[in-house]
Amino acid sequence: MYEELYEPAKTAEEAVGRLKKIIQILRGEGGCPWDRVQTHATLRRCLIEEAYEVVEAIDKQDFDNLEEELGDVLLQVIMHSVIGEEKGSFLLVNIANRECEKMIRRHPHVFHKKNAVFSNNHAESIDKVLEKWENVKRKEHGVVSHTESMRNIPKVLPALLRSEKIQKKAAEVGFDWDQVEEAFAKVKEETLELLEIYEGIDKNRIKEEVGDLLFAVVNVSRFLGIDPEDALNGTSQKFIERFEFIESTAEAQGRSLEEMTLQEMDKLWNEAKLK
Repeated sequence: MYEELYEPAKTAEEAVGRLKKIIQILRGEGGCPWDRVQTHATLRRCLIEEAYEVVEAIDKQDFDNLEEELGDVLLQVIMHSVIGEEKGSFLLVNIANRECEKMIRRHPHVFHKKNAVFSNNHAESIDKVLEKWENVKRKEHGVVSHTESMRNIPKVLPALLRSEKIQKKAAEVGFDWDQVEEAFAKVKEETLELLEIYEGIDKNRIKEEVGDLLFAVVNVSRFLGIDPEDALNGTSQKFIERFEFIESTAEAQGRSLEEMTLQEMDKLWNEAKLK
């Protein structure tokens, strides 16, 4: 019945059309009960998870897995386009054309040669390109203030990433520290403020001070050119590996972690740090 769909496509255009047809069948009469009830809202979490799986494949440099995960993201895009088509909201061709037009508008240095950036300093050229990108983006979104551009940063972004983007927006207009030492001083200040109240009963105030401290730490990482998300993920992975050493050592001794004292675990932790 669907024999033509079993044949691999020979071009990218045919492959996208094949995937779209499969999704339309799954959402049609006699299709898959799960696929038929999906909406933009119910697929929201799926899209986020698939995007993170792409990032993980990139970090691992697992290109076979990256190919698979990019396919899962493409599935999400086409699924949303099919739902949009069903509701009369938009079409897949609209999505692609809109993105094409956006890329042309935001790259005047390429598509409008009279605005091309010429410089012997490559880094300076990139800075100018990014500045043009942001200016075009603001005009497209009708952003009239710098505060509004901050508010437009998606709240669903990881908190560390979102705070870094907000800080960069402020830095663009000169609202920033002059030196990293000043950012370090702010971390010390926020730490002392948290120490003053952490034993209190006002959880909202404690939460606020914890947030201030994290925001200050992100500021330091931004000054140092360190991605705070990468840094924290690296530390989390390091913690897991050291904890694994503690657990495996305990098992080799015929003991469980629950049977060990904190002092014993700390001793093994320090050993793990030396490895």
